[in-house]
Amino acid sequence: MAPDGEDADDVVDESHEEQVESRWEAAPAVGLIIVLQATLAIASQRQGWTLWVLPWWTWLLALGPEIVLFVSLAWPRARLKLVRAGHHRKVAIALLCLISVTNALALAMLIGSLINGHEHSGGELLLKAVAIWGTNVLVFGLWYWALDRGGPAERRRPDPPPPDFQFPQMENPTLAQPGWHPRLDDYIYVSFTNAVAFSPTDAMPLTRQAKRLMLLESAVSAVTVLLVAARAVNILH
Repeated sequence: MAPDGEDADDVVDESHEEQVESRWEAAPAVGLIIVLQATLAIASQRQGWTLWVLPWWTWLLALGPEIVLFVSLAWPRARLKLVRAGHHRKVAIALLCLISVTNALALAMLIGSLINGHEHSGGELLLKAVAIWGTNVLVFGLWYWALDRGGPAERRRPDPPPPDFQFPQMENPTLAQPGWHPRLDDYIYVSFTNAVAFSPTDAMPLTRQAKRLMLLESAVSAVTVLLVAARAVNILH
């Protein structure tokens, strides 16, 4: 039975806030990932770049799950159908898995290309590193947003699950507005700082799930920055 009075208003507000966060924060983040991948694919096609032994259109392979995820977040009707079927969270996590695996495979192929001496252009290598690193940051920001405390919907319930991340505002509520809860921007920031520092700086991971994700993100970022980007800078010099 649906609650009435003030409780009903709270449920409506929470549902609306979740929809706004998905449509106007998460969907643009996925859109930026699509732009990164498409830009690299177009540049590769025009410049004749390859990914080791693979053709330029290899960079387009991730666009399928990325577009599906974008539609499921940005289009209310598609999202509502998934929610009513009870599959929205499962579909989002499955798509994030595909995007993460595809990005990791792209990095592995790029390393193989480096080892075999196929990369001679600093600009080409740097653009590939930026696309892989930027995708890594955005995808893991979405991972943290989707999984912390069971996701954006569960976080807004009166009795949410235990947190996966400990934000400063949670330790000291006087530093935040009443009713504060982390949004996608907060998770993107956590992802960015983890990718740069290779360790948590803003929010501390509390669960093994969160630690595993941050470990994977740091590993991909470290290889991209220390090996690929460093080699690109050396070539440019």
